[in-house]
Amino acid sequence: MYRPLSLFVGLRYTRSRRRNHFISFISLISTLGIALGVVVLITVLSVMNGFHKEVRERILGMASHGDVRALDGRMRDWEEAMVLASQHPRVIGAAPYVEGQAMLSHRREVTGAVIRGVDPALESAVVDVAAHMIAGELSDLEAGRFRVILGRELAQILGVSIGDKVTVIVPQVTVTVAGSMPRLKRFTVAGLFEVGMGEYDRGVAIVHIQDAAVLQQLGDAVTGVRLRLDDVWQARRVAFELAESLQGRYRVLNWTDYHRNFFAALKMEKRMIGLLLFFIVVIAAFNIVSTLVMMVVDKQSDIAILKTFGASPGQVMRIFIVQGATLGAIGTAIGVAGGLVLALNIESAVAAVEQAFGIQFIDPSIYYIAKLPSDVQLIDVAMVGIGAFLLSLLMTLAPAWRAYRTQPAEALRYE
Repeated sequence: MYRPLSLFVGLRYTRSRRRNHFISFISLISTLGIALGVVVLITVLSVMNGFHKEVRERILGMASHGDVRALDGRMRDWEEAMVLASQHPRVIGAAPYVEGQAMLSHRREVTGAVIRGVDPALESAVVDVAAHMIAGELSDLEAGRFRVILGRELAQILGVSIGDKVTVIVPQVTVTVAGSMPRLKRFTVAGLFEVGMGEYDRGVAIVHIQDAAVLQQLGDAVTGVRLRLDDVWQARRVAFELAESLQGRYRVLNWTDYHRNFFAALKMEKRMIGLLLFFIVVIAAFNIVSTLVMMVVDKQSDIAILKTFGASPGQVMRIFIVQGATLGAIGTAIGVAGGLVLALNIESAVAAVEQAFGIQFIDPSIYYIAKLPSDVQLIDVAMVGIGAFLLSLLMTLAPAWRAYRTQPAEALRYE
Protein backbone atom coordinates (compact mmCIF):
# COMPACT_ATOMS: atom_id res chain seq x y z
CA MET A 1 0.00 0.00 0.00
CA TYR A 2 3.01 2.28 0.33
CA ARG A 3 4.09 1.78 -3.28
CA PRO A 4 3.77 4.74 -5.66
CA LEU A 5 0.40 4.93 -7.37
CA SER A 6 1.84 4.57 -10.89
CA LEU A 7 3.84 1.48 -9.98
CA PHE A 8 0.98 -0.14 -8.06
CA VAL A 9 -1.65 0.38 -10.78
CA GLY A 10 0.74 -0.39 -13.64
CA LEU A 11 1.73 -3.75 -12.14
CA ARG A 12 -1.91 -4.49 -11.31
CA TYR A 13 -2.92 -3.86 -14.93
CA THR A 14 -0.15 -6.21 -16.04
CA ARG A 15 -1.32 -9.05 -13.77
CA SER A 16 -5.07 -8.57 -14.08
CA ARG A 17 -7.29 -10.73 -16.28
CA ARG A 18 -8.66 -8.62 -19.11
CA ARG A 19 -12.18 -8.58 -20.42
CA ASN A 20 -10.76 -8.25 -23.93
CA HIS A 21 -8.87 -11.49 -24.55
CA PHE A 22 -7.40 -10.08 -27.75
CA ILE A 23 -5.39 -7.60 -25.66
CA SER A 24 -4.07 -10.47 -23.56
CA PHE A 25 -3.10 -12.32 -26.73
CA ILE A 26 -1.25 -9.31 -28.15
CA SER A 27 0.55 -8.83 -24.82
CA LEU A 28 1.68 -12.45 -24.88
CA ILE A 29 2.82 -12.18 -28.50
CA SER A 30 4.81 -9.01 -27.83
CA THR A 31 6.53 -10.57 -24.80
CA LEU A 32 7.37 -13.79 -26.64
CA GLY A 33 8.47 -11.83 -29.72
CA ILE A 34 10.98 -9.83 -27.71
CA ALA A 35 12.19 -13.03 -26.01
CA LEU A 36 12.61 -14.81 -29.36
CA GLY A 37 14.47 -11.86 -30.88
CA VAL A 38 16.87 -11.68 -27.93
CA VAL A 39 17.46 -15.46 -28.05
CA VAL A 40 18.26 -15.37 -31.77
CA LEU A 41 20.48 -12.32 -31.45
CA ILE A 42 22.53 -13.69 -28.54
CA THR A 43 22.91 -17.09 -30.21
CA VAL A 44 23.97 -15.71 -33.60
CA LEU A 45 26.45 -13.27 -32.08
CA SER A 46 27.92 -16.06 -29.95
CA VAL A 47 28.31 -18.33 -32.98
CA MET A 48 29.95 -15.51 -34.93
CA ASN A 49 32.30 -14.88 -32.00
CA GLY A 50 33.10 -18.59 -32.03
CA PHE A 51 33.95 -18.55 -35.73
CA HIS A 52 36.05 -15.41 -35.30
CA LYS A 53 37.90 -17.03 -32.39
CA GLU A 54 38.49 -20.17 -34.45
CA VAL A 55 39.88 -18.14 -37.36
CA ARG A 56 42.05 -16.06 -35.03
CA GLU A 57 43.53 -19.13 -33.37
CA ARG A 58 44.31 -20.68 -36.73
CA ILE A 59 46.00 -17.52 -37.91
CA LEU A 60 48.02 -17.36 -34.70
CA GLY A 61 49.00 -20.98 -35.28
CA MET A 62 51.31 -19.64 -37.99
CA ALA A 63 51.54 -15.89 -37.37
CA SER A 64 53.26 -14.65 -34.22
CA HIS A 65 51.73 -12.06 -31.91
CA GLY A 66 54.50 -9.58 -32.72
CA ASP A 67 57.30 -9.19 -35.23
CA VAL A 68 60.51 -7.14 -34.99
CA ARG A 69 62.14 -6.56 -38.40
CA ALA A 70 65.17 -4.71 -39.67
CA LEU A 71 64.45 -1.62 -41.75
CA ASP A 72 66.52 -2.95 -44.68
CA GLY A 73 65.29 -6.54 -44.44
CA ARG A 74 68.56 -7.89 -42.98
CA MET A 75 68.80 -8.08 -39.21
CA ARG A 76 72.42 -8.76 -38.33
CA ASP A 77 72.21 -8.01 -34.61
CA TRP A 78 69.14 -10.15 -34.05
CA GLU A 79 70.48 -11.58 -30.78
CA GLU A 80 70.46 -8.08 -29.30
CA ALA A 81 66.97 -7.44 -30.67
CA MET A 82 65.74 -10.66 -29.03
CA VAL A 83 67.21 -9.63 -25.67
CA LEU A 84 65.73 -6.13 -25.84
CA ALA A 85 62.31 -7.39 -26.89
CA SER A 86 62.29 -10.13 -24.24
CA GLN A 87 62.77 -7.51 -21.53
CA HIS A 88 59.21 -6.31 -22.07
CA PRO A 89 57.02 -7.79 -19.30
CA ARG A 90 54.35 -9.03 -21.73
CA VAL A 91 56.77 -10.84 -24.07
CA ILE A 92 56.93 -14.52 -23.10
CA GLY A 93 58.73 -15.94 -26.14
CA ALA A 94 61.02 -14.87 -28.99
CA ALA A 95 62.57 -16.64 -31.97
CA PRO A 96 64.46 -15.53 -35.11
CA TYR A 97 63.22 -16.37 -38.58
CA VAL A 98 64.10 -16.00 -42.26
CA GLU A 99 61.36 -15.47 -44.81
CA GLY A 100 61.22 -14.99 -48.54
CA GLN A 101 59.25 -15.74 -51.69
CA ALA A 102 60.12 -18.79 -53.79
CA MET A 103 58.81 -21.19 -56.40
CA LEU A 104 58.47 -24.89 -55.63
CA SER A 105 58.70 -27.45 -58.39
CA HIS A 106 58.14 -31.20 -58.55
CA ARG A 107 58.13 -32.89 -61.90
CA ARG A 108 55.79 -30.76 -64.02
CA GLU A 109 54.04 -29.04 -61.16
CA VAL A 110 55.18 -25.52 -60.21
CA THR A 111 53.67 -23.16 -57.63
CA GLY A 112 54.67 -20.16 -55.56
CA ALA A 113 55.05 -20.21 -51.79
CA VAL A 114 56.59 -18.41 -48.84
CA ILE A 115 59.76 -20.10 -47.58
CA ARG A 116 59.99 -19.63 -43.84
CA GLY A 117 63.20 -20.55 -42.05
CA VAL A 118 62.76 -21.31 -38.34
CA ASP A 119 64.79 -22.59 -35.43
CA PRO A 120 63.02 -25.82 -34.37
CA ALA A 121 64.28 -25.42 -30.80
CA LEU A 122 62.77 -21.91 -30.42
CA GLU A 123 59.80 -21.90 -32.80
CA SER A 124 57.41 -23.56 -30.34
CA ALA A 125 57.92 -20.58 -28.01
CA VAL A 126 56.21 -18.20 -30.47
CA VAL A 127 53.71 -20.24 -32.56
CA ASP A 128 51.90 -23.57 -32.34
CA VAL A 129 53.01 -25.17 -35.60
CA ALA A 130 53.82 -28.44 -33.83
CA ALA A 131 50.16 -28.76 -32.80
CA HIS A 132 49.13 -28.69 -36.48
CA MET A 133 51.58 -31.29 -37.76
CA ILE A 134 49.83 -34.22 -39.46
CA ALA A 135 53.03 -35.99 -40.54
CA GLY A 136 56.59 -35.68 -39.28
CA GLU A 137 57.88 -33.41 -36.55
CA LEU A 138 59.27 -29.89 -36.49
CA SER A 139 62.45 -31.32 -34.96
CA ASP A 140 63.04 -33.24 -38.23
CA LEU A 141 64.42 -30.00 -39.65
CA GLU A 142 68.20 -30.14 -39.25
CA ALA A 143 70.72 -27.59 -40.42
CA GLY A 144 72.48 -28.63 -43.62
CA ARG A 145 70.06 -31.50 -44.35
CA PHE A 146 67.83 -29.26 -46.51
CA ARG A 147 64.52 -30.67 -45.40
CA VAL A 148 61.16 -28.95 -45.81
CA ILE A 149 57.75 -29.16 -44.13
CA LEU A 150 54.86 -28.32 -46.46
CA GLY A 151 51.25 -27.34 -45.96
CA ARG A 152 48.88 -30.17 -46.80
CA GLU A 153 47.27 -28.39 -49.77
CA LEU A 154 50.66 -27.28 -51.08
CA ALA A 155 51.85 -30.90 -50.98
CA GLN A 156 48.72 -31.99 -52.86
CA ILE A 157 49.27 -29.35 -55.55
CA LEU A 158 52.85 -30.52 -56.06
CA GLY A 159 51.87 -34.18 -55.75
CA VAL A 160 54.50 -34.97 -53.13
CA SER A 161 54.58 -36.94 -49.90
CA ILE A 162 57.11 -37.67 -47.17
CA GLY A 163 60.52 -38.45 -48.64
CA ASP A 164 59.93 -36.83 -52.06
CA LYS A 165 62.21 -34.14 -53.45
CA VAL A 166 61.07 -30.64 -54.35
CA THR A 167 63.11 -27.97 -56.06
CA VAL A 168 63.05 -24.54 -54.43
CA ILE A 169 63.79 -21.60 -56.73
CA VAL A 170 64.35 -18.15 -55.22
CA PRO A 171 64.07 -14.83 -57.12
CA GLN A 172 67.83 -14.26 -57.10
CA VAL A 173 70.46 -15.07 -59.69
CA THR A 174 73.97 -16.43 -59.51
CA VAL A 175 76.43 -15.14 -62.08
CA THR A 176 78.49 -17.91 -63.68
CA VAL A 177 80.68 -18.23 -66.78
CA ALA A 178 77.60 -19.57 -68.55
CA GLY A 179 75.63 -16.47 -67.62
CA SER A 180 73.11 -15.58 -64.94
CA MET A 181 71.45 -18.63 -63.42
CA PRO A 182 68.49 -18.69 -61.01
CA ARG A 183 69.34 -19.89 -57.52
CA LEU A 184 67.74 -23.21 -56.70
CA LYS A 185 68.11 -26.05 -54.21
CA ARG A 186 66.53 -29.47 -53.83
CA PHE A 187 64.79 -30.14 -50.52
CA THR A 188 63.43 -33.37 -49.08
CA VAL A 189 59.86 -33.34 -47.77
CA ALA A 190 60.11 -34.22 -44.07
CA GLY A 191 56.64 -33.37 -42.81
CA LEU A 192 53.17 -31.95 -43.48
CA PHE A 193 51.04 -29.54 -41.49
CA GLU A 194 47.41 -28.42 -41.68
CA VAL A 195 46.22 -25.20 -40.06
CA GLY A 196 42.81 -25.05 -41.71
CA MET A 197 43.42 -21.84 -43.65
CA GLY A 198 44.32 -21.93 -47.33
CA GLU A 199 46.70 -19.00 -46.96
CA TYR A 200 49.02 -21.20 -44.91
CA ASP A 201 48.15 -24.72 -46.02
CA ARG A 202 48.60 -23.74 -49.65
CA GLY A 203 51.27 -21.07 -49.46
CA VAL A 204 53.87 -21.79 -46.74
CA ALA A 205 56.89 -24.11 -46.67
CA ILE A 206 58.99 -24.37 -43.51
CA VAL A 207 62.73 -25.10 -43.52
CA HIS A 208 65.58 -24.79 -41.04
CA ILE A 209 66.66 -21.20 -40.46
CA GLN A 210 70.28 -21.88 -41.51
CA ASP A 211 69.15 -23.56 -44.74
CA ALA A 212 66.90 -20.59 -45.49
CA ALA A 213 69.76 -18.17 -44.78
CA VAL A 214 71.98 -20.07 -47.22
CA LEU A 215 69.24 -20.03 -49.83
CA GLN A 216 68.65 -16.29 -49.38
CA GLN A 217 72.40 -15.51 -49.06
CA LEU A 218 71.89 -13.77 -45.72
CA GLY A 219 74.94 -15.19 -43.96
CA ASP A 220 74.46 -14.72 -40.21
CA ALA A 221 71.60 -12.25 -40.67
CA VAL A 222 67.89 -13.03 -40.37
CA THR A 223 64.68 -11.41 -41.55
CA GLY A 224 63.46 -10.61 -38.05
CA VAL A 225 62.44 -11.84 -34.62
CA ARG A 226 58.99 -13.21 -33.87
CA LEU A 227 57.38 -12.61 -30.47
CA ARG A 228 54.73 -14.23 -28.33
CA LEU A 229 52.75 -12.21 -25.77
CA ASP A 230 50.83 -13.22 -22.67
CA ASP A 231 47.75 -11.39 -24.02
CA VAL A 232 47.06 -11.23 -27.77
CA TRP A 233 44.74 -8.23 -27.30
CA GLN A 234 47.65 -6.16 -26.00
CA ALA A 235 49.69 -6.73 -29.17
CA ARG A 236 49.11 -3.29 -30.64
CA ARG A 237 50.05 -1.47 -27.44
CA VAL A 238 53.11 -3.67 -26.90
CA ALA A 239 54.21 -3.02 -30.49
CA PHE A 240 54.12 0.74 -29.88
CA GLU A 241 56.04 0.38 -26.62
CA LEU A 242 58.68 -1.84 -28.22
CA ALA A 243 59.07 0.57 -31.13
CA GLU A 244 59.78 3.36 -28.64
CA SER A 245 62.19 1.28 -26.55
CA LEU A 246 64.10 0.14 -29.65
CA GLN A 247 64.47 3.81 -30.63
CA GLY A 248 63.41 3.36 -34.24
CA ARG A 249 66.16 0.90 -35.07
CA TYR A 250 63.65 -1.76 -36.08
CA ARG A 251 60.15 -1.99 -37.49
CA VAL A 252 57.69 -3.54 -35.02
CA LEU A 253 54.46 -5.14 -36.25
CA ASN A 254 51.66 -7.03 -34.50
CA TRP A 255 49.39 -9.85 -35.62
CA THR A 256 46.53 -7.53 -36.57
CA ASP A 257 48.77 -5.81 -39.13
CA TYR A 258 49.08 -9.03 -41.14
CA HIS A 259 45.34 -9.33 -41.73
CA ARG A 260 44.03 -5.84 -40.99
CA ASN A 261 41.42 -5.81 -43.77
CA PHE A 262 40.28 -9.35 -42.97
CA PHE A 263 39.63 -8.65 -39.30
CA ALA A 264 38.02 -5.31 -40.15
CA ALA A 265 35.66 -7.15 -42.50
CA LEU A 266 34.78 -9.68 -39.77
CA LYS A 267 34.06 -6.86 -37.33
CA MET A 268 31.86 -5.04 -39.84
CA GLU A 269 30.04 -8.29 -40.67
CA LYS A 270 29.25 -8.88 -37.01
CA ARG A 271 27.93 -5.35 -36.60
CA MET A 272 25.69 -5.51 -39.68
CA ILE A 273 24.26 -8.94 -38.88
CA GLY A 274 23.64 -7.85 -35.29
CA LEU A 275 21.87 -4.71 -36.52
CA LEU A 276 19.69 -6.66 -38.97
CA LEU A 277 18.73 -9.26 -36.38
CA PHE A 278 17.91 -6.52 -33.88
CA PHE A 279 15.00 -5.59 -36.13
CA ILE A 280 13.33 -8.79 -34.89
CA VAL A 281 13.25 -7.16 -31.46
CA VAL A 282 12.06 -3.88 -33.01
CA ILE A 283 9.13 -5.61 -34.72
CA ALA A 284 8.21 -7.41 -31.51
CA ALA A 285 8.46 -4.16 -29.54
CA PHE A 286 5.91 -2.54 -31.87
CA ASN A 287 3.39 -5.02 -30.50
CA ILE A 288 3.81 -3.31 -27.13
CA VAL A 289 2.49 -0.13 -28.75
CA SER A 290 -0.59 -2.02 -29.97
CA THR A 291 -1.12 -3.57 -26.56
CA LEU A 292 -0.90 -0.29 -24.68
CA VAL A 293 -3.03 1.65 -27.16
CA MET A 294 -5.82 -0.90 -26.76
CA MET A 295 -5.29 -0.84 -22.99
CA VAL A 296 -5.64 2.94 -22.91
CA VAL A 297 -8.87 2.70 -24.92
CA ASP A 298 -10.15 -0.11 -22.71
CA LYS A 299 -9.28 1.75 -19.48
CA GLN A 300 -10.67 5.16 -20.45
CA SER A 301 -13.13 5.17 -17.57
CA ASP A 302 -10.47 4.04 -15.07
CA ILE A 303 -8.16 6.83 -16.23
CA ALA A 304 -10.95 9.37 -15.87
CA ILE A 305 -11.80 8.19 -12.34
CA LEU A 306 -8.14 8.28 -11.30
CA LYS A 307 -7.83 11.84 -12.56
CA THR A 308 -11.08 12.78 -10.85
CA PHE A 309 -9.71 11.53 -7.53
CA GLY A 310 -6.60 13.66 -7.92
CA ALA A 311 -4.12 11.59 -9.94
CA SER A 312 -1.95 13.87 -12.02
CA PRO A 313 -1.57 13.36 -15.80
CA GLY A 314 2.07 12.44 -15.16
CA GLN A 315 1.05 9.64 -12.78
CA VAL A 316 -1.41 8.28 -15.33
CA MET A 317 1.26 8.39 -18.01
CA ARG A 318 3.69 6.48 -15.79
CA ILE A 319 1.09 3.75 -15.19
CA PHE A 320 1.26 2.66 -18.81
CA ILE A 321 5.00 3.17 -18.99
CA VAL A 322 5.31 0.74 -16.06
CA GLN A 323 3.03 -1.75 -17.79
CA GLY A 324 4.95 -1.63 -21.09
CA ALA A 325 8.31 -1.70 -19.33
CA THR A 326 7.18 -4.77 -17.37
CA LEU A 327 6.28 -6.61 -20.57
CA GLY A 328 9.62 -5.63 -22.11
CA ALA A 329 11.56 -6.63 -19.00
CA ILE A 330 9.86 -10.05 -18.84
CA GLY A 331 10.52 -10.69 -22.54
CA THR A 332 14.12 -9.52 -22.24
CA ALA A 333 14.78 -11.67 -19.17
CA ILE A 334 13.31 -14.77 -20.83
CA GLY A 335 15.28 -14.02 -24.00
CA VAL A 336 18.61 -13.51 -22.20
CA ALA A 337 18.16 -16.72 -20.20
CA GLY A 338 17.12 -18.70 -23.27
CA GLY A 339 19.88 -17.19 -25.40
CA LEU A 340 22.56 -18.08 -22.86
CA VAL A 341 21.27 -21.64 -22.55
CA LEU A 342 21.12 -22.12 -26.33
CA ALA A 343 24.46 -20.43 -27.03
CA LEU A 344 26.25 -22.48 -24.39
CA ASN A 345 24.73 -25.73 -25.71
CA ILE A 346 24.60 -24.96 -29.44
CA GLU A 347 26.98 -27.80 -30.31
CA SER A 348 24.80 -30.48 -28.72
CA ALA A 349 21.64 -28.83 -30.09
CA VAL A 350 22.98 -28.85 -33.65
CA ALA A 351 24.18 -32.45 -33.24
CA ALA A 352 20.71 -33.48 -32.09
CA VAL A 353 19.07 -31.79 -35.10
CA GLU A 354 21.56 -33.38 -37.49
CA GLN A 355 20.92 -36.82 -36.02
CA ALA A 356 17.15 -36.38 -36.00
CA PHE A 357 16.86 -35.23 -39.63
CA GLY A 358 19.94 -36.93 -41.09
CA ILE A 359 21.53 -33.70 -42.35
CA GLN A 360 24.92 -32.08 -41.90
CA PHE A 361 25.20 -28.34 -41.31
CA ILE A 362 29.01 -28.15 -41.35
CA ASP A 363 31.13 -30.22 -43.72
CA PRO A 364 34.61 -30.69 -42.15
CA SER A 365 36.17 -31.11 -45.60
CA ILE A 366 35.07 -27.56 -46.48
CA TYR A 367 35.17 -25.64 -43.20
CA TYR A 368 37.97 -27.63 -41.48
CA ILE A 369 35.82 -27.88 -38.35
CA ALA A 370 33.40 -30.59 -37.29
CA LYS A 371 31.31 -28.59 -34.82
CA LEU A 372 29.56 -25.24 -34.59
CA PRO A 373 31.76 -23.01 -32.40
CA SER A 374 30.26 -20.64 -29.85
CA ASP A 375 31.91 -17.99 -27.73
CA VAL A 376 29.53 -16.19 -25.38
CA GLN A 377 30.80 -12.70 -24.58
CA LEU A 378 29.08 -10.95 -21.70
CA ILE A 379 29.44 -7.54 -23.34
CA ASP A 380 27.30 -8.76 -26.27
CA VAL A 381 24.71 -10.26 -23.94
CA ALA A 382 24.57 -7.05 -21.92
CA MET A 383 24.22 -4.85 -25.01
CA VAL A 384 21.43 -7.01 -26.44
CA GLY A 385 19.54 -7.14 -23.13
CA ILE A 386 19.87 -3.43 -22.38
CA GLY A 387 19.03 -2.51 -25.98
CA ALA A 388 15.89 -4.66 -26.01
CA PHE A 389 14.66 -3.23 -22.69
CA LEU A 390 15.33 0.40 -23.68
CA LEU A 391 13.55 -0.18 -26.99
CA SER A 392 10.55 -1.59 -25.13
CA LEU A 393 10.59 1.40 -22.82
CA LEU A 394 10.70 3.77 -25.79
CA MET A 395 7.66 2.10 -27.37
CA THR A 396 5.55 2.91 -24.29
CA LEU A 397 5.83 6.67 -24.70
CA ALA A 398 3.23 7.18 -27.44
CA PRO A 399 0.40 5.19 -25.77
CA ALA A 400 1.29 6.69 -22.38
CA TRP A 401 1.08 10.18 -23.89
CA ARG A 402 -2.37 9.33 -25.18
CA ALA A 403 -3.41 8.38 -21.65
CA TYR A 404 -1.82 11.63 -20.42
CA ARG A 405 -4.12 13.65 -22.69
CA THR A 406 -7.32 11.80 -21.73
CA GLN A 407 -10.02 14.21 -20.54
CA PRO A 408 -12.19 12.82 -17.67
CA ALA A 409 -15.35 14.55 -18.87
CA GLU A 410 -15.04 13.12 -22.37
CA ALA A 411 -14.18 9.62 -21.08
CA LEU A 412 -17.14 9.51 -18.64
CA ARG A 413 -19.72 11.14 -20.91
CA TYR A 414 -21.39 7.88 -21.90
CA GLU A 415 -20.73 5.91 -18.70
